[in-house]
Amino acid sequence: MDPILTDNRGTWRIVTLNRPDRLNSFNEAMHRALAQALDDAGRDDNCRAVLLTGAGRGFCAGQDLSDVAAGDGGPPDLGVTIENFYNPLVRRIRALNKPVICAVNGTAAGAGANLAFACDIVLAARSAKFIQSFAKIGLVPDSGGTWFLPRLIGEARAKALAMLAEPITAETAASWGLIWRVIDDDKLTSDAEALASHLASQPTQGLAMIKQALQQSATNTLDAQLDLERDLQRKAGRTPDYAEGVDAFIAKRAPKFTGRAN
Repeated sequence: MDPILTDNRGTWRIVTLNRPDRLNSFNEAMHRALAQALDDAGRDDNCRAVLLTGAGRGFCAGQDLSDVAAGDGGPPDLGVTIENFYNPLVRRIRALNKPVICAVNGTAAGAGANLAFACDIVLAARSAKFIQSFAKIGLVPDSGGTWFLPRLIGEARAKALAMLAEPITAETAASWGLIWRVIDDDKLTSDAEALASHLASQPTQGLAMIKQALQQSATNTLDAQLDLERDLQRKAGRTPDYAEGVDAFIAKRAPKFTGRAN
């Protein structure tokens, strides 16, 4: 069974975590296949949005612990796994120059939850749950968890989620600002696909620059952010989609964006 499935829809594609018998928990093979799928999407100019989801009854249970079991009688070096796989995965998603939508179709636990939070727009099934399960086995949230959580929901809630390792519902995640929207289970796939299709028809270069600006704002000073906005706006104003958007607005017609840089 392929650990990652890719469905190319022309202007966008679906990337599915595909280890349903293990609740889509990560092993090395799935990491490598997901990295390849995301790199392929990033290199394909015709692909203007990516939808990430999971097969079966869960989105992702985090790390497959049997894949990092201790060897030679000593403890494993979990830092190697993070350095080689999880950190590059988060960086790859954040750097992708097109929107990444995440459809959480069930439990998102540990690194699986933080993988979702790394994406640009997160939809979750009403039955979905999010859990920072690391403390249950004496670990620290990784895959960006200690960075995303306090920025999305504040330090008080972030500490409680991380230390108590209690699940929260999709409705709570949405009300706290962890995710964008909760969708009825039977509509999650269709709504997520409709969103991906819509974003794939929008000015891709502009969306990529919005993503860049918002992400850099987390560490920029106001002065640095103002300069970044100036530079990105200059770049955006030179794209064909800006010209098309203005022409369509003046002509009172729907724009036909290409997503091209020039």
